[in-house]
Amino acid sequence: MNSIDLLIMNFEEVRRRSIKVWSSIPVEHMDWKPDESAMSILEMIRHVLESEYYYHLMIVNRGSLKEYSPSPFEDRQFTTIEEEINFASKYRSGFLEMVSSFSESDLTDISIDRSDVGYTRTLGDMLLRVAYHESVHIGQILQYLRMIEADRANIWD
Repeated sequence: MNSIDLLIMNFEEVRRRSIKVWSSIPVEHMDWKPDESAMSILEMIRHVLESEYYYHLMIVNRGSLKEYSPSPFEDRQFTTIEEEINFASKYRSGFLEMVSSFSESDLTDISIDRSDVGYTRTLGDMLLRVAYHESVHIGQILQYLRMIEADRANIWD
């Protein structure tokens, strides 16, 4: 197994656990958030899915986007978790295909310039950040569920 295979496996495992958590959230709690400045559970799920779309564009662009064109998620009304995942699946597939297309040397030779927000990283580092971003938000959602005393999915299977 090479580094690209491991990255793909990590992306798939993070998403499997995310879906496990998302699918367990009671519908009546989707709009809950701990305070007015926080994202709701629903907003956080959309944020994770939409962010992967933008990370894909940043990687293709080799850096930050000059402007964020309208997102395919932007005017979409949230329906159910399953429908959101299905809608995002074509963007997810494109992202994973892109990752699969890279070589081992690309992971260190390609730079992603996000100096406008304070960093430039190698492609490998950036790809790990994408998975980490999703993982952090799953942790936040699990904490939200703990705060409202809702059942939480066991992601440690």
